[in-house]
Amino acid sequence: MTLPPPPFGSAGEHQLQHQLGTADRAARFYDQQVRSHLTPDMRDFIGRQEMVFLATADSKGECDSSFRAGPPGFVHVIDNRTLAYPEFRGNGVMASAGNMIENPHLGMLFVDFTHHRVGLHVNGVAHLYHDWDLRSVHPGLPTDVAPGRSPEMWVHLTVEEAYIHCSKYIPHLEPAPRPAGRDMARPKDSEYFTRPRTAGWQSSP
Repeated sequence: MTLPPPPFGSAGEHQLQHQLGTADRAARFYDQQVRSHLTPDMRDFIGRQEMVFLATADSKGECDSSFRAGPPGFVHVIDNRTLAYPEFRGNGVMASAGNMIENPHLGMLFVDFTHHRVGLHVNGVAHLYHDWDLRSVHPGLPTDVAPGRSPEMWVHLTVEEAYIHCSKYIPHLEPAPRPAGRDMARPKDSEYFTRPRTAGWQSSP
């Protein structure tokens, strides 16, 4: 008798689980931790986060990772299966958004480094919307995510799975105030990895 495939995880995951003898442990994790929607605790957690790490890939599977940050709630929970976050004017490359056009699968990792030292993975299917288009469907979108800046677009995510990231190796970080202005001794961000550093130059803490 052939058992049905587990409801979560990739074929590669399941292949390695069987090869390494971890299938039972993995099955318990899928059953106890992985959800096809956001629980109330997950929704509250996302609403408190000020950063998220993104994972995207193009149609050939070439991967890219990126980072987004904003005030708590900048990733807006629409309902238990839907998230949205704004994309603002940046360097114009559109690496993450461009990948989503070719391959809409998006992985998000929220990590709380300062309080509970725990993470949350949220994976799903992303679509790009103009601000007015998404706001016409979801008028509750925040309007003051970045004062003085308007989103160029919104990323709308239909959640397919959400699960915890263990706190075991997440460091505890103390938040520090953001510097009031640019450190004039520091090179521009675009030059950080290309400009030779002078003898006395040090990065800001």
